[in-house]
Amino acid sequence: MTSVGTADASPGTVDTGRLEVGETRDGSTFGLPVAVVEGARDGKTLYIQAASDGDELNGVGVVQRVVPRIDPDELAGTVIVVGVVNYHAFQVAEHRNPIDDTKMNRAYPGDENGTSSERIAAATYDVARDADLVLDLHQGSTSRMIDEVRVRCGRRHRLHSKCLDLAKTFGCGYVLDQKGPDGQLARVAPSDGVPAVDPELGGAVGWDEESIAKGVEGVFNVLRGYDFLPGDAGLEPQTRAKAFDQYGSPVGGLVRFHHDLGDRVSADETLFEVTDVFGELKARITADNDGIFWRSRRLPQVATGEYVCSVGKTVDTY
Repeated sequence: MTSVGTADASPGTVDTGRLEVGETRDGSTFGLPVAVVEGARDGKTLYIQAASDGDELNGVGVVQRVVPRIDPDELAGTVIVVGVVNYHAFQVAEHRNPIDDTKMNRAYPGDENGTSSERIAAATYDVARDADLVLDLHQGSTSRMIDEVRVRCGRRHRLHSKCLDLAKTFGCGYVLDQKGPDGQLARVAPSDGVPAVDPELGGAVGWDEESIAKGVEGVFNVLRGYDFLPGDAGLEPQTRAKAFDQYGSPVGGLVRFHHDLGDRVSADETLFEVTDVFGELKARITADNDGIFWRSRRLPQVATGEYVCSVGKTVDTY
């Protein structure tokens, strides 16, 4: 039997419950929604979480579709899912936890006696650190972004190759292989010996069915590729970027892009133009390096110095 919070699953069963992590401002307790799928046969443990950033909803869509489709009688091992991590931010559809103004995915491994975010991070990490694999589902928040998987442990890390393998098995088609900031789950878990990746499933807020479908496929690829479920993961080559060039606007106005997400771009090629409200050209921005048009702002209006787009660079295939 596997227990997480109030969810208790014996072999061949599924249970849902709550992982209690504190109290709200009126003194009532609150807990994170959890599901445990306990396979009929022994095997590894996969930990999945979503919405550690409260406005990144595509991961919740993945969880909503994945859990009912896993047949515990066919499963070897255990799948543990925390469906919403950043409880307070999710309630108000905000990115950061409004209780302590913290980005949750900078709070790992957490502190059980710390701030609201640190306590939630500690409670979820106590579960994640005992798993064999970790998937931390994200999306590009307010930006438009390709579907990708991020390997955040750093290329010199002892688990780097295992994290790359996990990213390839998930199989979005694109991988960002760049060491992440302190406090990211996908960076912290490998330091405790657990391969972990951060799938970034599209962006621009909302509920993107296409990116959700890719995430569902990715989770089942992992379940098959790591022998939780029978079948073939169908590994395919992944396009990998090792860094970004990020571009802001030198002027205020309206952005006109020259590329779609996923396009190959060449150094000195035009990425975007900025015009005034009457269509008069004010600035033309070109690429510094060859790469892939990876991410862009959702709305066209920009102020001087405001973020516009990113190009993945140092690109290869593995």
